[in-house]
Amino acid sequence: MKNRVIVSIVAKSGTGKTTLLEKLIAELKIRGYRVGALKHDAHRFDIDHKNKDSWRLTQAGADTMVITSKEKLAMVKMNQQSEEPDVLEIVNHYFTDVDLVLTEGFKGNTFPKIEVHRKERSDTLLCRGDSYDKSLLAVASDEPLDMDVPVYDINDALGICDFIEERFLRQVS
Repeated sequence: MKNRVIVSIVAKSGTGKTTLLEKLIAELKIRGYRVGALKHDAHRFDIDHKNKDSWRLTQAGADTMVITSKEKLAMVKMNQQSEEPDVLEIVNHYFTDVDLVLTEGFKGNTFPKIEVHRKERSDTLLCRGDSYDKSLLAVASDEPLDMDVPVYDINDALGICDFIEERFLRQVS
């Protein structure tokens, strides 16, 4: 099985993870990579809309419900015992056709991380605050920081993509 590259974008809520991910995905696609995105949600979420057929099938008790068309496929899969599956298990099962998986969240995992930092949101970083996370590779920040890892401007998606490409993808493609 091909080892897929996994890079987690982590930050405190409201810092700009999704905005950075949008820019990274768009740029990596321009560069010719197949990119997967895996988002962690700490809250209960639904992708079904009440009273739509897919929602009705899930409500009826379907353990797995898939809706498909020419353009896309979506799946609702009920987790066993309401436990969240392991990130690597999800990636190995559902992301077999990509070069890179960017995760949003999953700050507790051991995969390489890029932390997003905004001064107005917090003075401390998740990965260099109360504990030292050795999986931190870089920081995207709106202020200069003196760090033991590279620090990129929060808007420098091109530079961050160069970093990801050089560190992980040149050896994949």
